[in-house]
Amino acid sequence: MEFKSIDDIIQYAIDKEIEAAEFYEAAAKNIKLVGAEHVLNDYAAEERKHEQILKELKTDKNKIKGYKFEKIQDIKRSDFLVEMEYRPDMDYVELMRLAMKREEKASKLYSSLAESAEEPEFAEFFNVLAQEELKHKNELETMYDDYMKQHDD
Repeated sequence: MEFKSIDDIIQYAIDKEIEAAEFYEAAAKNIKLVGAEHVLNDYAAEERKHEQILKELKTDKNKIKGYKFEKIQDIKRSDFLVEMEYRPDMDYVELMRLAMKREEKASKLYSSLAESAEEPEFAEFFNVLAQEELKHKNELETMYDDYMKQHDD
């Protein structure tokens, strides 16, 4: 992928956040496990928040300066999972695996965008977004591990 401007990069990131939010919203509507709908809707709201931040950034590039980078340790659970396609009838374990993998990809996307950013403040901003996605990934991996422990897997 080749971007001609920072606006192209931001629009691409907005599109990815919309895609992620729509995934979590659709999954929340189809999941049968009690409580899982709430978790999925929370993740959809987080992705919508990222979408809004990016839209604000597109109109005011100075907003980048207000964001702080926070290092998140990657526990790498999803690194060992195979790629999956979403199906409306997925069970909880499959859905968690898919969500972890999606968050892993999003984090890697933003890390890549940070590396290719020409302006240091844009690189820092994309690193913040990468860390946000990594935070989601780690939360999902922890929930997955807890669920598997409860079910002796």
